[in-house]
Amino acid sequence: MDQITFQFDMVLSDVHMHLPSARSLMTRLDTVGQPVFMSRFQILLEDHDSNDLTLAGEEEHPQKDSKPMSRHHEKDNDKEPKLDEDGDLELTDRPSKDPKEDCGRDLVCPVILKQSSPKLQQEQQNLDEEEGCVFKNVLKIEHTMATPLEDVGKQVWRGALFLADFILSRPDLFRGATILDLGAGTGLTSIVMATTARTVYCTDVGEDVLSLCKRNVSLNKLFMETSGGEVRVRQLNWLQHDFCTDPEVEFSWTEEEVADLHDNTSFIIAADVCYDNHLTEGLFRTLNHLCSHFSRPCTIFISIEKRLNFSLRHMDVCCEAYTHFLSCMQRLQQMENRRCCFTFEKLTSNFAQVLLYERVEQLELWKLTFTPLSEKTDPHLPLTSAANTAASLSCPCRHELVSETGSGSPSLSIPDEPS
Repeated sequence: MDQITFQFDMVLSDVHMHLPSARSLMTRLDTVGQPVFMSRFQILLEDHDSNDLTLAGEEEHPQKDSKPMSRHHEKDNDKEPKLDEDGDLELTDRPSKDPKEDCGRDLVCPVILKQSSPKLQQEQQNLDEEEGCVFKNVLKIEHTMATPLEDVGKQVWRGALFLADFILSRPDLFRGATILDLGAGTGLTSIVMATTARTVYCTDVGEDVLSLCKRNVSLNKLFMETSGGEVRVRQLNWLQHDFCTDPEVEFSWTEEEVADLHDNTSFIIAADVCYDNHLTEGLFRTLNHLCSHFSRPCTIFISIEKRLNFSLRHMDVCCEAYTHFLSCMQRLQQMENRRCCFTFEKLTSNFAQVLLYERVEQLELWKLTFTPLSEKTDPHLPLTSAANTAASLSCPCRHELVSETGSGSPSLSIPDEPS
């Protein structure tokens, strides 16, 4: 811990840069040697009625009239500039402002990394008690601080907090429901969802990230106990269409859980999982495959952050991952499928901000609605004929999904991005 280095291929989440004076205590090393930190995310408001709440940090007073300020500047501009004895422009130092005063934006503070110890843990507990923090209002999340791209699921991202805000502001929408969380990462959104839902299947792939999910679920039992919701951490690989039901494998599914998922899932959620084209295509193949077995309508909420980069191919600032996400979603809607249909819409972001983070304008929330058009397909039957669409989801091709020739079933074709 004395020397923390960040290599060139590491990705760092900026969530913790906007938690002033926050201390992130290193609790342990994971199985690949990455330091794991503990952070606390406090729910700012207990009443989650979106009709009565304003955004966190938004003051309830009218905006000041800017015209007097403009006239003041015009008056200053009319003054003759002051010159020194040599005829040079004389500059007057402006009075320095107190950085603690409200300046209209959050302060960006350094993250204090320390190795955890019983003494530091006791200090944190005492600090929580002084600030009136209670378990039902505080999320305790273990996470990493910087990882290679393939391990970004171990970090906390704004998209997860953004989706958690939406869940907390609409508790009645999810109350008593069965939820599937795809690409859950640290499990933050699954834990928040369990405060209102009946059962949440928290899914991802990889032993490290699933163990991290399980650890975070255990840490937040008191946070979820008032609602009686249950989080089940399970493996779900988007590149495979079969559920792992081997009882010898950790995080495998039972036959009863698979049946419950197919029969009772009302909502699917996914937070900030569309940053790589290959994974985005896997996500939509998985959605198509899962929904083909659902007997009831299902609503899907996907949060995404548009990350702008300069592209040498386009010689302009663009967001290729976001563009590909839109193209995949449009292709899913345009599929000619007699069994189901998908519609999508972008939701407004006017719901209350309940967690402390920087809600940037690049954060978006999309709603997809699945509607079955025919009788239920038995999930235990072989995937043949009309169900070949779901089987095609396991196709390893990056840009095309093609069903078997002559099957008469629809295919999901994901085109290349525009050049």
